[in-house]
Amino acid sequence: MTQFKSDFMRVLHERGFVHQCTDSDALDRKAAAGELIAYVGYDCTADSLHIGHLVTIMVLRWLQKTGNQPIALMGGGTTKVGDPSGRDETRKLLTAETIDANMQAIRRSFANFISFDGGAKPAIMANNAEWLDGLMYIPLLRDVGRHFSVNRMLTMDSVRLRLERDQPLSFLEFNYMILQSYDFVELARRYGCNAQFGGSDQWGNIVMGAELGRRMEERELYGLTVPLITTASGAKMGKTAAGAVWLNPVRLSPYDYWQFWRNTEDADVGRFLRLFTDLPLDEIARLEKLGGAEINEAKKVLAFEATRLCHGEQDAGKAAETARKTFEEGALADTLPTFDVAKAALEKGIPAYELLRQAGLATSNAEARRLIKGGGGRLNDQPIADETMAITLAHADGEGRIKLSAGKKKHVLVRAI
Repeated sequence: MTQFKSDFMRVLHERGFVHQCTDSDALDRKAAAGELIAYVGYDCTADSLHIGHLVTIMVLRWLQKTGNQPIALMGGGTTKVGDPSGRDETRKLLTAETIDANMQAIRRSFANFISFDGGAKPAIMANNAEWLDGLMYIPLLRDVGRHFSVNRMLTMDSVRLRLERDQPLSFLEFNYMILQSYDFVELARRYGCNAQFGGSDQWGNIVMGAELGRRMEERELYGLTVPLITTASGAKMGKTAAGAVWLNPVRLSPYDYWQFWRNTEDADVGRFLRLFTDLPLDEIARLEKLGGAEINEAKKVLAFEATRLCHGEQDAGKAAETARKTFEEGALADTLPTFDVAKAALEKGIPAYELLRQAGLATSNAEARRLIKGGGGRLNDQPIADETMAITLAHADGEGRIKLSAGKKKHVLVRAI
């Protein structure tokens, strides 16, 4: 491995964050001098980021921890266009009010990973609507658009793949890479930003942004991408049967977030500890050597550390204790996710498959039926024998609670109200 002068580049390579880089030596020099100011862009298509964004968030975290300055760029402007990268269809256009609300919710998640207040290098949260909304179209085409070759734009994966699949690509979306490149130049002007980080699918956009800076202002700008994270079994990281693994606790409880990491495949434990926690590498090396049943202890450490970063130490501790009570003591833990049902409905009775689906333990009635038939649907820790059996208040404890489970690791308390 290359001997880097900066802690930042050394950490990124040792922990497996680097996929491609335009100029490692230049980034290393900037980082060693504490002069690296880098950004990652996030569109505001939802009120939460998910763990598919977590690798780049951790890169920004390490950037700040090693004495350099991170910029989290919110796409208040580009969200109105939609990034075609990795998509087969046009995004639904959101209103300005929805985008602003999403941005505020996302900022709260970011604050757990990087510091926007105090210190020598506080993180910056910028909004590209500040400059994109005011651009006049003809001046933009003259000043920025002339630096882009349509021939080259058509070779970019974000465009080429859509065209090869005969999926429509609107002219609005086609402009996205021009706007993203202009973001890079504008951040360089406003904040001295000299690097952009992103996922591997953003490589073409990042390179074009660096080139635009050179052509428009003779600036030296750099880029680095992180790898696409897949599990040992080949699945895309963060995709579950229940949907995305959100960072916002309103979308996904800290307990469910903890459980996601606890369910990591054995072969992924060491890699995920390096990417998604701050634990020292020697401690990670010790944990990933654990074999047999002991690997579960390493998974608990991963779950706690990842949840601590996202939700804080208190919520991570509560999630760990809830899991311990649920799995080790068989107790009905009060901090399990809850689902409220009208008392009248339970008095009448709800088919087991339907209640599993309503409680979020299955995405459809058909999936719930299959779960029960396969022996994975459980009522108060006992297998549900018949998918159509009526679950009623008779199954509740003295406090009106019913425990539903999908397998051994997903549990919900159904409460009669």
